[in-house]
Amino acid sequence: MSWDYFIYFSSVSVILWIIGAVVAFRTNKRLVPTIFTVAGLIVFFLFIVGMWISLERPPLRTMGETRLWYSFFLPVVGLITYERWRYKWLLSFSTLLSTVFIVINIVKPDIHNKVLMPALQSPWFSPHVIIYMFSYAILGAVTLIAIYYLLKEKKLTGKDKLMEMTDNLVYVGTAFVTIGMLLGAIWAKEAWGHYWSWDPKETWAAATWISYLIYIHIRLRKGVSNRIAMIVVVVSFIILQMCWWGLNYLPSAQQSIHVYS
Repeated sequence: MSWDYFIYFSSVSVILWIIGAVVAFRTNKRLVPTIFTVAGLIVFFLFIVGMWISLERPPLRTMGETRLWYSFFLPVVGLITYERWRYKWLLSFSTLLSTVFIVINIVKPDIHNKVLMPALQSPWFSPHVIIYMFSYAILGAVTLIAIYYLLKEKKLTGKDKLMEMTDNLVYVGTAFVTIGMLLGAIWAKEAWGHYWSWDPKETWAAATWISYLIYIHIRLRKGVSNRIAMIVVVVSFIILQMCWWGLNYLPSAQQSIHVYS
């Protein structure tokens, strides 16, 4: 199996995932969307297996190979979350994120041979990043809901339902952030010999985690207004941006172990 066949396997997979996502919006039954999503995953995984056999090693050494795993596991996470919480748009969300990485692999074939530094070739690296990306996507979506609530609060009907959705999405996002942090700790232990070093990225990751826990805590208490809770959601997402983009502008982060150059 070679990269020449990737466009065929990935195209079939994306089509099946899109069908599954569309069907999910058209019916309340989960069986058909699940079948299409799983079928797409099987087709995509067949390509990964073919690459594994032809390379005689796990496809985790180059940038393109790592993106294969991103593209595969994002729909897996989306399907699991959809099955658990029944939010139909999660299948579309995960399909969109996966398709972005597939397109990058297709239009930039040079990354297929771009070897990653040894630390990034760890089998713990890909799931760590995948889980984080999905949690960021979920928390980004719930932030939009919070902003909408804050802008339209006086005109809204069904506030309780909106708050319930916000709670569930924060639970999902925070759970994946926690899992991502734990996988990152295992990866760091394997790559650098320690689980946590409190470098700038890790510090902001901890601040993000604590911020969302504060939201969960105040929602479990009686007497805290919905508006304050929604403000905490927005502030938490701003803190999260320091993990993703803000570090690029912090002089203290230039020596971070998370700067791979």
